[in-house]
Amino acid sequence: MAEEKEYIWKQKERTFPWMIQQAKPPLEKADRPISVVENYSRAVTGNHPKWMPAYSWESNTIWPDVVEEHPVPEVDGLDYWGVYWVMVEIAGGMITKPGTRTFSSIENWRKEVKWPDTELFDKIDWKYDGEKIASRMDPERAHIYECVEGIFERLHEMIPFVDTLLAFVEEPEETKAFFERMADYKINCCQRIFDNYGRVDGVLYHDDWGNAKSGFFSNEMFREFLFEPTKRLMDFIKGQGKFIELHSCGKNMQYVPMMIEMGIDMWTPQENLNPPDELFEKFNDRISFAFAVNGLDKPEMTENDVRKVVRDFVDKYGKNGRVLASLRTPFNAPERAVWARDELFNYSLEYYDKKW
Repeated sequence: MAEEKEYIWKQKERTFPWMIQQAKPPLEKADRPISVVENYSRAVTGNHPKWMPAYSWESNTIWPDVVEEHPVPEVDGLDYWGVYWVMVEIAGGMITKPGTRTFSSIENWRKEVKWPDTELFDKIDWKYDGEKIASRMDPERAHIYECVEGIFERLHEMIPFVDTLLAFVEEPEETKAFFERMADYKINCCQRIFDNYGRVDGVLYHDDWGNAKSGFFSNEMFREFLFEPTKRLMDFIKGQGKFIELHSCGKNMQYVPMMIEMGIDMWTPQENLNPPDELFEKFNDRISFAFAVNGLDKPEMTENDVRKVVRDFVDKYGKNGRVLASLRTPFNAPERAVWARDELFNYSLEYYDKKW
């Protein structure tokens, strides 16, 4: 079991956590009017950035080895909760073993769920892991804690998905109480990270709320069950002076007004399900988005071609100062990434200088 492990792990090379734990190359030299950290935060929170950030390039991810929401190292095995995960190589990620059940039914969760933050957390060497992870963080970049397996995801990882949805109808009060307790756990976990992992500028919170057709819940059900515990977690994070990004897969545009109400600063949507232009027009004055800069992978692009694609993106999505650019350049053409980042910085710097 997870609690029997010695917490001095290194992730397996070339796994997803290992890749995002690695130190990034230094940022390009530039005459920046403010720090990269401050500018990134301004873009996420809608506070007049000086340039449009290159999403992910201008940040570092804090992925602790001791927060075992997946097995550590990330290979087939158990997590904190006794959930067995398996690696799906074709997808490059992990899923819970089909049929997993760690407690009998939602009405019995209080008696049967063993919570990591009751005894296990005090046995973990947070300071050791925090110093190890923080040592890889570039001080010039924003530092963002990847808070995975949100309060809804965790329930359907511990019992079958159908049982999770039935719980909303059959045992609504116990389901709400479970989510509130899970919010307490997440707050405890965040506090340990904030106390031990050096500077933490923001939190990237994961909770998938939908499928390819719509959200899993009606808006009314979302508000009744998930809104309050999620908002309480968001309020805690904001109260600690951190910004909040949301990762939530699915066609979840219907929940954006509630995302804003909960205090979420930015959402990184699945763009094939949530059209960027519609999100931008309806909501970008109140919430930030990270959108892909498409068209950078066309064959035989010249430097001028790359720079024009970036300029067009800034012209299209720059007006509110609340879009971050995800530069999708091919791995086999690294020079395009250099051109794209250079154009993004210089063109958007001039764009925003004129705007404010």
